[in-house]
Amino acid sequence: MAEYNIADSVDITDVTCPVTFVKAKVAIEELDDGDILEIRLNDGEPVQNVPRSLKEEGHRVLELTDNGDGTYRLIVQKVGD
Repeated sequence: MAEYNIADSVDITDVTCPVTFVKAKVAIEELDDGDILEIRLNDGEPVQNVPRSLKEEGHRVLELTDNGDGTYRLIVQKVGD
């Protein structure tokens, strides 16, 4: 697992789709271009939809790791507006 300079992190395991993407989007919008966000999310719809949606927004998905407990660690780099 690579080491990243994480600017912020957000845990969205307590919400369901589509709120998961909304919370992730708000968190990444608060960062500066090039900053890296760590997101903890649940298996199922969140892990299928959040990385794809952030990528569609133009951000760079750097890593998606299974934590082995039904959650995932998603590392995303903000790409300029």
